[in-house]
Amino acid sequence: MIDPRIRTFLTVCETMNYTAAARKLNITQPAVSQHMRILEHYYKVKLFTYKGKKVYITPKGELLRKAATAMLNDDAELRRQMQEYPGKVRIEFGVTKTIGEYVIASPLARFIRNHPDASIKMHVANSEELAQEIKGGKIQFALAEGYFDPTEYDSMMYRTVPFIPVCSVNHQFQKGKGPRLMADLFGERLLVREPGSGMRRFLENHLALMGCKISDFHSVVEVSGMHTILRLLEEDAGISFLFEAAADDLISNGKLQRIRLSDFSVVHDFRFIWEKGSKYGDQYRALCTELAG
Repeated sequence: MIDPRIRTFLTVCETMNYTAAARKLNITQPAVSQHMRILEHYYKVKLFTYKGKKVYITPKGELLRKAATAMLNDDAELRRQMQEYPGKVRIEFGVTKTIGEYVIASPLARFIRNHPDASIKMHVANSEELAQEIKGGKIQFALAEGYFDPTEYDSMMYRTVPFIPVCSVNHQFQKGKGPRLMADLFGERLLVREPGSGMRRFLENHLALMGCKISDFHSVVEVSGMHTILRLLEEDAGISFLFEAAADDLISNGKLQRIRLSDFSVVHDFRFIWEKGSKYGDQYRALCTELAG
């Protein structure tokens, strides 16, 4: 059982505001202050500093935050295991939308065949949401394509995949000829995932390395579903950048084509991630290894 003062501390870390933390926890602000004083007295360090009305976490406070988050997740895992039948396999994990729709079905089906009595829950969300679900103890681990802080998460490789620009096979480029460079695409309409998506962030980071940004394209359409983006591509409503695994079938069927650029050749890792420092880390790694096949 997690000490309620630890939960208060983590809520202050999340909000960086005592009043907001009190409101979220449904307790008084003096109670929040008291919890922090007790923790600081116990650990004999300052957890927060103050500049004017702003709250900042100290290096020692950050150390406690990471340890406390792992404790919270491990407590959630322990409660799950306490409610299980002995020897029963149970996994509760998350995947990003692209992986959920185009990658995970085959390895998950194999896992189900090997464990016909297993209890399985799979959450589908974007990378930022999955990170929060891990931190909140809602899921054990995730399979994602986003960037994750290695000081916050342990990870294991699943697969390295190409990240490619694509369009309809019938697409007519604005400049009247096939593009050779990224800049040749800036006259096009870009179909892109919503902010918070690992795929969106991945594209933004690589454009930034080239001195470019999403707003350089003629127009931008944000779409939260990968399936809808693919349908729009089929209908020649724009171009997009996506992981090849999502477009494989449509490229093979002659409905979409890869746009080949001489200045854009990118691959990225799909990785399993879980809370760094978790005492269940070895169990999570074993589950991920079996899922990976």
